[in-house]
Formats: sequence, structure tokens, C-alpha cells
Amino acid sequence: MTTPTLFAALEGKLLSPTVSGPTQKTNRYGFRGELGLKFPPSVAGEKRPPEIKADQVILAAEGEQLVFLALHVDSLAYLDFVRDTFGAALTPAGKYFVFAGNVDISKKFLLEFEGVSFYVLPLDEATVYNELLDLLYLEKGDLKKLSPEAKVDAIVDAAAKGPSGFPRIEYSQALAEMGLVKVAENRPV
Repeated sequence: MTTPTLFAALEGKLLSPTVSGPTQKTNRYGFRGELGLKFPPSVAGEKRPPEIKADQVILAAEGEQLVFLALHVDSLAYLDFVRDTFGAALTPAGKYFVFAGNVDISKKFLLEFEGVSFYVLPLDEATVYNELLDLLYLEKGDLKKLSPEAKVDAIVDAAAKGPSGFPRIEYSQALAEMGLVKVAENRPV
């Protein structure tokens, strides 16, 4: 399987991969790691670390469409960078989960932009992976013996059914309600 154009376009933004390549599903390409969202200007071709990044990223593409995305960002306002990064690869059929460090711990909601929905949840002391397993009713023991690529497939397949019970909210309202960005001193990686 050749690398999708989407991933070629993201070269240099996909950082610290633990999974990066074809999964066990036909025509699916997966990634786990970090995603650079905003980079400082490059001087003389040098590479610099991102000014803004998403961590604990799990994503899957089928063809040129991003079918699944889960990530943690410090601020919900960084969702604009996520949308800009993926552009037309985001589709109405995709399942996209944003765990934001400044969303009230008691809230979860569904944001919609131009027909594309984002499930927004808080992330306090857990990890994106563990939160997804709970949200999608996946047993950690069932996934334990799977390869990293097969774990991505299991999460993507479970998410295709989609979680329910998320109230819809306007992005402007969500931004108005978000709190201060938390200091991530003791947050798991």
C-alpha cells in the first residue's frame, strides 16, 4: 500500500510516531503520536519544534479521507488549527474526538462545522486512549494481545457506530464557556 497523499502532505507535522503506516484493514493507514499544529517560521531551512501541538493523537485515513481522529489539545480554541491542518480530508462520515484541557470536567458536547462533527470532551488525569476505550465500550484486556496497528483498527471500527448522548453546541458558545488552559505538570503522556 502506498502512503496516502494526505499523509505525504502532513510530513513534518506527524511527530514521535508509535504507529505510522498501513493497518490490518485494507486501504486504511493509521498513526499514533503527536501532531504539530503551528510552527514558527523556518530560518535558513532549519526545523523548529511546533509552537502549538496536539498530543496523544490517534488517526486513520482511508484513501484521502480522514475517517477517525482523536487527540488532546491544551485549549479548545486550537480546534481551528486542527481543521486547517486536515482541511478537505475531514468528512461528515468521519468520527473526530477532541479532548481539550480547558473544557469543564463535567461537560461533553458535539460541535459541527460545515457538516463535520467533532465530539468534544475534557481530559483531566486520564489518557486519550483510555478515555476512548471507556467511551466506545472496548475492554482493555481484549486489545492487550493485538498489534499496535490492530488496536487502531479496533478503536476506529468501534467509533464508526458513534457515541450518543452528546448535546449539540455552537462553537462560539463552547469557546465562551471554556476555562483557562491547565498546566500539564503531572498529566500522563
